[in-house]
Amino acid sequence: METVLKSENEKVYEITQEVVIEVRNIDKSFGKNNVLKKFSMDLHRGENVVVLGKSGSGKSVLIKCIIGLLKTDAGTIKVLNDDISNFDRDELDLMRVKVGFLFQSNALYDSMTVRENLEFPLRRHGKEKNREEVNALVLEALTAVRLAHTIDMMPSELSGGMRKRIALARTLILKPEIILYDEPTTGLDPVTGKEISQLMVEVQKKYNTSSVIISHDVNCVKIVANRIVLLIDGMCYTSGTYSELSNSEDPKVKQFFT
Repeated sequence: METVLKSENEKVYEITQEVVIEVRNIDKSFGKNNVLKKFSMDLHRGENVVVLGKSGSGKSVLIKCIIGLLKTDAGTIKVLNDDISNFDRDELDLMRVKVGFLFQSNALYDSMTVRENLEFPLRRHGKEKNREEVNALVLEALTAVRLAHTIDMMPSELSGGMRKRIALARTLILKPEIILYDEPTTGLDPVTGKEISQLMVEVQKKYNTSSVIISHDVNCVKIVANRIVLLIDGMCYTSGTYSELSNSEDPKVKQFFT
């Protein structure tokens, strides 16, 4: 397998040419509102791709189409070489074991402890484990986000940044090949947002994940992105590294970096 080494902000990433998500010419409308129009993009193994766009531009719609929460009107989406267009519920569930989704709202269960929140995906996806194995997986995931001490706490006892880390730990517990992040720093103060962004890079390196990250937070984008896709008017307007796009003289590109 051919390998590409990319270096930016003094970080080195190993990104293979294998495509793990292939989006081709997808359309998605809600009534007369055409949100996505012939949108295409690829995600390579080991890569963090940020989809950058204005609020309401269709970023979250895109990521929900990739995970199968929304059905496209046209075009194809392949995840790990499988066309998910006509997947039934069981097939989508199997796919989601390999593809973690970090919700913008975190989607933690308020009535469950941190431990119980992390155990839930193992039960939900039929991962038969004994108590010792489950405990080990929970502790491993919490240690990865540096919150092992919160294992018996309730979500209401945690700060916003801690809840985001717990949500990421819950995603990691199934050891997904791909992680989809929906606005991971929204609602966080700049310092906490930076910490979450840096943690996402740590996860990429430690678990060799490939990620699509939906964001309009340029500070987050600068830290996490190997490549940026600009979503403008429902289409992939252009793509490139942070350096390439931030130095562009194109007014449509420049507006995101000034």
